[in-house]
Amino acid sequence: MTGTIRNRARALGLALLLATVAACGGNAAGTGAGTGAAKAPAAPDRVEPLAATAPVLPATVSSADGRQVTVAGADRIIPLSGSLAELVFSLGLGDRVVARDVSTTFEQAAALPVITQAHDVSAEGVLSLHPTVVLADRSTGPAEAIAQIRAAGVPLVVLDDAKRLTDLDSRIAKVAAALGVPDAGRQLTERTAARTREVQAAARPTGGRPKVAFLYLRGSASVFLLGGADSGAGSLIDAVGGVDAGTASGLTGDFTPLTSEALVKAAPDALLVMSKGLESVGGIDGLLKLPGVAQTPAGLDRRVVSVPDGVLLSYGPRTPEVLRSISEQLYGAAK
Repeated sequence: MTGTIRNRARALGLALLLATVAACGGNAAGTGAGTGAAKAPAAPDRVEPLAATAPVLPATVSSADGRQVTVAGADRIIPLSGSLAELVFSLGLGDRVVARDVSTTFEQAAALPVITQAHDVSAEGVLSLHPTVVLADRSTGPAEAIAQIRAAGVPLVVLDDAKRLTDLDSRIAKVAAALGVPDAGRQLTERTAARTREVQAAARPTGGRPKVAFLYLRGSASVFLLGGADSGAGSLIDAVGGVDAGTASGLTGDFTPLTSEALVKAAPDALLVMSKGLESVGGIDGLLKLPGVAQTPAGLDRRVVSVPDGVLLSYGPRTPEVLRSISEQLYGAAK
């Protein structure tokens, strides 16, 4: 589960979520779109790194929490989110990463020790690995652990959480600058932008723009949420020619509890879900049993788009792959 969703769930008073939900991630295939559609093939859960570049340090960068942080070495890097880990590995610095958090699920990081307990950072676990730099998002917590790492003298750079495609360029640039590889950052930005344009050009909405509702599901914790304007998924839906059904129905926040009334108002043509979330409710058949789902156009058509948890809202170098998966499940693969 991404840190942003964790904080939003906490804001809704869903403390049960963190206590009972298993680690997110995995590599489940998409479910396919429409009645009788074939399932999207599962792709390897890997990142594609650039050629390794030696960092040029020290570098002083602005942390999102208002501090100026000087990074003197990048020999032992700890990224405290799956999104940040994806960026570090994509920049060609994966061999310098010494630990991962629970949301870092791609293959190249699988052997690294996990330094989170549930979804909270263990300061003791981080410090025991003697990092030379730690990267965190604003949603990384608890705050006490972040303060303890800083108090130990470890350079810790905080980044704003990414919520839309327009956040991608600055996020790549900031991580690359902090790790002393700005040229690699520019190269990665150009590669990601080119791939995003390619996917968007191939998106083929027919018969008008489909309304797509983003549902956050955790059956084991009885957590069922409908995404609104701040869920983080709207930018992805818009990029492939869809309309965020939650936003279009007037939801101005991030998430609201899933109810029949909310779904009737949203009237989605398709549902966007995370793979593990879909599994947690028993697949499409289980999803259709949730309040109001079967009565929506999406439910009637069994039109469900499923993307692996670890990448859906990461807004990183693999976001073009996310867009491609969403587009192909909505409209069918390009011939």
